Amino acid sequence: MSRILIKNAKIVNEGTIFEGDLLIENDLIVDISESISAKSSDCTIIDAEGNYLIPGMIDDQVHFREPGLTHKGDIESESRAAVAGGITSFIEQPNTVPNAVTQEILEEKYKIAANNSYANYSFMMGATNDNLEEVLKTNPKNVAGIKIFLGSSTGNMLVDDEATLEKIFSSTKMLIAVHCEDETTIQENLAKYKEEYGDDIPVTAHHLIRSAEACYLSSSKAVALAKKTGARLHIFHLSTAREMELFTNKIPLEEKKITAEVCVHHLWFTNDDYATKGNYIKWNPAVKTAADRDALWEALLDDRIDVIATDHAPHTKEEKKQNYLKAPSGGPLVQHAVVALFEAHHKGKISVEKIVEKTAHNPAKIFKIEKRGFIRKGYFADLVIVNAGMPWSVKSENILAKCGWSPFEGYTFKSRVTHTFVNGKLVYNSFKVKDIRAGARLLFDR
Repeated sequence: MSRILIKNAKIVNEGTIFEGDLLIENDLIVDISESISAKSSDCTIIDAEGNYLIPGMIDDQVHFREPGLTHKGDIESESRAAVAGGITSFIEQPNTVPNAVTQEILEEKYKIAANNSYANYSFMMGATNDNLEEVLKTNPKNVAGIKIFLGSSTGNMLVDDEATLEKIFSSTKMLIAVHCEDETTIQENLAKYKEEYGDDIPVTAHHLIRSAEACYLSSSKAVALAKKTGARLHIFHLSTAREMELFTNKIPLEEKKITAEVCVHHLWFTNDDYATKGNYIKWNPAVKTAADRDALWEALLDDRIDVIATDHAPHTKEEKKQNYLKAPSGGPLVQHAVVALFEAHHKGKISVEKIVEKTAHNPAKIFKIEKRGFIRKGYFADLVIVNAGMPWSVKSENILAKCGWSPFEGYTFKSRVTHTFVNGKLVYNSFKVKDIRAGARLLFDR
């Protein structure tokens, strides 16, 4: 039996912080108390005095690029980066190659993760204009949900047939997650900028091409369709102030049928940063204005937005160095998301309790993940120790994502993840990832 005793930690769970100890046996949390003594000599003791002990982040939106795009990243490399950043579970998206739009292709991804993942994993089933029959075969017990792209992004999975959309929304009780941008609006905007600039459109126009209007048109349409059909809708990576009117904080999260997510980059960057970061902060949906960012923070803190995620989507430096029209959208974020949120805490924007709620508790509730996302007896020991006073700088040599770059490169964070446990195994310690692929398939209480 493996035993690990964490002593003197500031344990953050369900809106409270209390100093105490926590005992792990094998893969489970078995005791949480003010003081626990090691009752056997084989118990490993970790003194966490002065540090936070939090449930590992559950990242509900990543693109780890395997299969088919592994020159950008793969499940092994990106899950290593994730556990180094305090992310213990991830939900990966279907726009790999081939797209995960059949049950057979979906299960192939699970087989790869079972052998290679350092973190717990689940994969979304992808919807297209013509695969409803396959979508309806999806097992709600061991697949996170259905993903629909309502705006074209990396891959070719745009669902633009309205009859098909309504059929998907009305035919499944599973959570439907959507990428919302109106394709017609984007193409009209793009045509205007091509007329003005030809092929040399500046990246500073990205948020005007993939505009706030394009986001709102699509998000509002998805919300209206969910209300009409009774579907369980979760909208990914919101980026505009106007979209915030579509969501409510008037009912408990457990009663919401329409939930919302914001990503770290939309909480951090603004369109002013395109001038220095260029294509390295080119995402879909686009990073928008400071006013939009402020509105996202306000909605996050008042619970109209329920979850913080990364939308980790690596591309190579060579791909990003192309001109604006050719450079793909997306960037690596899993290694730096938790410390970026702690940076916001240091600036007085968000409490540590709220960080934990939005990154661990709420994803577990929204997806109904079994025995994860909380520090509770009998739950899996997916845990992270954070030293809030250990500055470090992001440099190329300490970036673990396969693409080898980060939009945070050169930034000095005040906080650092010092330990990460996945299913009770210490997979990250002393600033090194151990060669322990401890990840397990997420299961869902549905």
